[in-house]
Amino acid sequence: MDFDEVLEEIGEFGRYQIITYLLICLPVLFSAANSLTYVFTAGVPNYRCLVPGCDDETNPRYLTPWVPEAVPPAEKDNELGASTEYKPDQCHMYTPDSNVTNMSCPLGHFSRNTAKCDAWLYEDSEHTIVGEWNITCLDNQWKLSLVGTVHFAGILMGSMVFGLLADTFGRKAVFLFCILLMSVSGVAQAAAPDYVTFQLFVFINALGTAGVYPLAFILGVELVGTQKREMSGVLLNYFYAVGEAAVGLVAWLTKSWVAIQLAVSAPPAMFILYYWCIPESIRWLLAKRKNREAAKIVKMAAQVNGAVLSDRLLSAFDDDNTKQRKVEEAESIDEIQGISKTVVQICKSKKLLLRSLNLFYNWAANAFVYYGLSVNSTSLSGNKYLNFALVCLVEIPGYTLAWVAMNRWGRRKPLAASLLLCTATCLAALFVPQDMNRVVVLLFLTGKLGITSSFAILVVYTTELYPTAMRSIGVGASSTVGRVGAMLAPFAPLLGVYLPSLSLLLFASVSFIAGVLALLLPETLGARLPDTVEELVAL
Repeated sequence: MDFDEVLEEIGEFGRYQIITYLLICLPVLFSAANSLTYVFTAGVPNYRCLVPGCDDETNPRYLTPWVPEAVPPAEKDNELGASTEYKPDQCHMYTPDSNVTNMSCPLGHFSRNTAKCDAWLYEDSEHTIVGEWNITCLDNQWKLSLVGTVHFAGILMGSMVFGLLADTFGRKAVFLFCILLMSVSGVAQAAAPDYVTFQLFVFINALGTAGVYPLAFILGVELVGTQKREMSGVLLNYFYAVGEAAVGLVAWLTKSWVAIQLAVSAPPAMFILYYWCIPESIRWLLAKRKNREAAKIVKMAAQVNGAVLSDRLLSAFDDDNTKQRKVEEAESIDEIQGISKTVVQICKSKKLLLRSLNLFYNWAANAFVYYGLSVNSTSLSGNKYLNFALVCLVEIPGYTLAWVAMNRWGRRKPLAASLLLCTATCLAALFVPQDMNRVVVLLFLTGKLGITSSFAILVVYTTELYPTAMRSIGVGASSTVGRVGAMLAPFAPLLGVYLPSLSLLLFASVSFIAGVLALLLPETLGARLPDTVEELVAL
């Protein structure tokens, strides 16, 4: 049975699909939020050495008039466009003069010699895992970056596992399991007693998070007609961007990593009610020959949409598919053999092999810069919570730009232009004077808009540059390489410790190379999707 024929009768995007689609989009908000909480839970708050005898241990204050005398200033300010006002060093303090004895706080008698401290005082306004487990100073900085890397490692694993499970056990069941896993493990992060346990739950949380967005996308797209699929995918990305931005708002209001985790992880548990509220994918049911279950959903959709089903359609659900199933089992064996043959053909073709490597680099570069800019946004001067939210919300016009550009100018030129736009803005931000903070933020937002647009185009482009026999494998392999790029992104801010401009210079270089390589790809606008390697070579 062709489900597109069913949609012609019940409506491509009627009331039933709209309600179901909106319900599916709500968990995506929390999935997006969970994907970026590490930016603030593992963020570095303001802290300095606890000066024995000077600091009130019961009610310490981060900045007092005597602090500059006891604590040296930071060697360099790592914030982009930040002011040069005094900021205490995080890990060193001045030592008292050797002739000072029996003084609780020897102000006026501190030498210019420094010593590394073994106790820290944190600014009251923000509480992260840095203060929770004293993950301080440069020698521990990698532990904070590793939180993001572990998260993306979980995303990589979850994307592969739950995609296969969804094809076997159904979209709905795996979708709900992923939501519940994301919720429980996210709450468990807030209760973690130590860093290692916290990282374990970060990985488990990422496993669940990895399944929510793609399965929501599949459930949504498989429910609507051909003319509405592109629109439904774009709208889902809008929800994702809002969910990301919400993390900045929650962090701004709470300034506590525990509160952030609970706020974005506890509410999704209520989506277990979706077991009774959303339908299974009708396309999956039909593919698995579960026609009676599919018929119930189709009849309900028709009733809500006010449509009348034809007798021909209703009778089609009662067809005996035993013989057809045997034919498909034989065809699936031929399909596997065909995939193997296609992979060998592509590897033997220098042209197609280089094209695949081009796509792999573009996926890695896009993911690295996309997530790197999100993480690095908290290093901008001004309100870091607002900056983070804006960097996330700018994805909405980014996705819209990609949508319009693909339909008007194709794939290749808009992809290259988006990447080069990101390159130009990242480079321009390096030369803007430090007192022009708003200009730096505007350039940063423009860069994020460019990389968002290029990423959206790349997803569509990749599906059009592989033959039918291995299209899913090609997109999956490209996405896997992209996850590796995302795993490296959390370490980008660490470069700012050595040179404040190094991370932006790296983003510009990576996106520039990707933009140049994109120009080597063939244009696919209006071209027929290639079914064979021969058709692919002809592009």
